[in-house]
Amino acid sequence: QDFKHLRALCLSQGLLFEDATFPAHISSIGPNLLPEDKLQRIQWKRPTELQRNPYLIVDGVSRFDIMQGEIGDCWMLAALGSLTLQKHFLENVLPKDQGFQDNYAGIFHFRFWQYGVWVDVVIDDRLPFLNGRYLSVHPRTSNEFWPSLLEKAYAKLRGSYQNLHGGYLSDALVDLTGGVQVQFSLKDPVSDLEEILKAADKSQCLMGCSTSGQLRRNIELRNGIVQGHAYTVTGAVKLRYKNGWKHIIRIWNPWGHGEWKGPWSDDSPQWDHVEPECREDLLRRKDDGEFW
Repeated sequence: QDFKHLRALCLSQGLLFEDATFPAHISSIGPNLLPEDKLQRIQWKRPTELQRNPYLIVDGVSRFDIMQGEIGDCWMLAALGSLTLQKHFLENVLPKDQGFQDNYAGIFHFRFWQYGVWVDVVIDDRLPFLNGRYLSVHPRTSNEFWPSLLEKAYAKLRGSYQNLHGGYLSDALVDLTGGVQVQFSLKDPVSDLEEILKAADKSQCLMGCSTSGQLRRNIELRNGIVQGHAYTVTGAVKLRYKNGWKHIIRIWNPWGHGEWKGPWSDDSPQWDHVEPECREDLLRRKDDGEFW
């Protein structure tokens, strides 16, 4: 589908785009994502019906714009969170020639890397709702819609929203960058893993991590870590601690809340032994899903 041609056609006819190839229908959700009675209750709404003044992006793109909805696509959202840290990658995925202010016709497009080429995926902006709540990603800022629309385009690429329910973070990172992925097992880590992470962070690699667990079941352990869940690695530093040095890693949960409760967490006593300037620079005491 040619985005510019379709948008021009809709504008000339005064119509809002309706995508027949990924319709506002149960077929786009998938038959097994929800029980039958819930599938029947899904409603599709455009951002212009939800907000008087919707925007694609408000004050730049951030991982904190994303809050996971009903669909178990933390693997894709963790990759997206990583992507927001590297704006030059993001511009490939999220073309700038669109929005709700100029030439709005209910049509958007996003790019994903598939089998060696960038594929342009066109969608309409009708989003699925169940009982008045987002089925998909919900924006932290109520009138910002890039996460929900990008997720819809990725669902279209994969065939349905159901096909986003459970997947591999590494696959999503490749689809969003065209890069090469490397994995490390934390059961048997390489001896210089901390140095590798620090070097990767410095060279602007996208990084994520995940816990093992049963598909379709997210169990939160007492330490705050969720089983069967994907996270974004958002930083790696080496800091002065007591009389030596300590490597710490910053991680973000795509739920937008729910954090680690152990050493180096937001309120842990370890921070009392870090120089105040460094502590102020690194620590944000907020339940935003991000923790050291």
